[in-house]
Amino acid sequence: MTSYDVVVIGAGAAGMMCAARAGQRGRRVLLIDHYQKLGEKIRISGGGRCNFTNVNAGPANYLSQNPDFCRSALARYTPRDFIALVERHGIAWHEKTLGQLFCDRSAQDIIAMLKAECDAGGVAWRMPCAVESVAQRNDGFVVATSQGTVTSAALVIATGGLTVPKIGATPFGYRIAAQFGLGVVPPRPALVPLAFAPDALARYGDLAGVSMEVKIHCGDGAFRENLLFTHRGLSGPAILQVSSYWDGKAALHIDLMPDVDAAALLRDTRHSAQRLDTLLSAHWPKRFAQQWAAAHDAARPLKELADARIAQLAAAIHDWPVMPSGTLGYAKAEVTLGGVDTHALSSRTMQANAVAGLYFIGEVVDVTGWLGGYNFQWAWASAHAAGTAV
Repeated sequence: MTSYDVVVIGAGAAGMMCAARAGQRGRRVLLIDHYQKLGEKIRISGGGRCNFTNVNAGPANYLSQNPDFCRSALARYTPRDFIALVERHGIAWHEKTLGQLFCDRSAQDIIAMLKAECDAGGVAWRMPCAVESVAQRNDGFVVATSQGTVTSAALVIATGGLTVPKIGATPFGYRIAAQFGLGVVPPRPALVPLAFAPDALARYGDLAGVSMEVKIHCGDGAFRENLLFTHRGLSGPAILQVSSYWDGKAALHIDLMPDVDAAALLRDTRHSAQRLDTLLSAHWPKRFAQQWAAAHDAARPLKELADARIAQLAAAIHDWPVMPSGTLGYAKAEVTLGGVDTHALSSRTMQANAVAGLYFIGEVVDVTGWLGGYNFQWAWASAHAAGTAV
């Protein structure tokens, strides 16, 4: 059996970053991945340009059953640190809205950079290569693969979550956690489009492609972003963001006119012969204004509406409740919410508290970021922490 200091399972963002860091520290590292294409989730991210970090990344931008867990890693490897790495490799980048950073050219630049960093650390590769079993022994781990068995003193699980199964996502990391007695916060799709209930779909399903800026909140999540109607429900940044906070039970609350006092607007036109949907079309896409007014039985001249009805409509404009029937699942989700329970891990090293030499990093861990580069920053930060410790 071939022996290494470190075996990293999963050659995605976190896995390559960790392997590179450990290898450049002089550790003998093997990186294993079962998929045939390197960094496929990186390649498709950010519309093909990889939203590789967010300048605003901090603990407040992450969800976890253990909210303080991410603080240490994020503080010790910041967006500025990753930007320095990107610039060292001559990758041109630009900032979009809300602190999001993208490659100017292609996400392939980030994949090539991570591969080059692994090569600089002398990292060995087995890919595509299936891991058949993992076992612990006194001085480390035995990993049986489709290309033979290897041993290592340290084992890093960087296998991601369940999102986008068509490019290789599996529950492997959760199975390893369970094998070694670590808890797993039940995973579910996050940063995911939401489906309309049948009645709402019948009303709004033909608005696919219509977009508008809204304020939206659900539970502890509140965002101001664009909302996009689809042929199945709602998407766009506003919905993806708030989906991480939706528990399947509570309605979403959407302010459809965040910059306008709807009560004053309707009151000022109270005696007008103008129809409500025509008035709303000045602020919303015309088709949505028509559908919304019809849904509220108010597609008529404003002067025909009673004062009490005007007040109700104004309130409804600022609080449109939508109860989704569900999410569109892991195939459409950006990330997985939940994962390996961080109470079982060291926040400084990512090592399992009760299993010496076993580490979990990236999406497989119960730390989930907002949309906009935050999940990549967690991948870099958690990987750097583990790669420095192994």
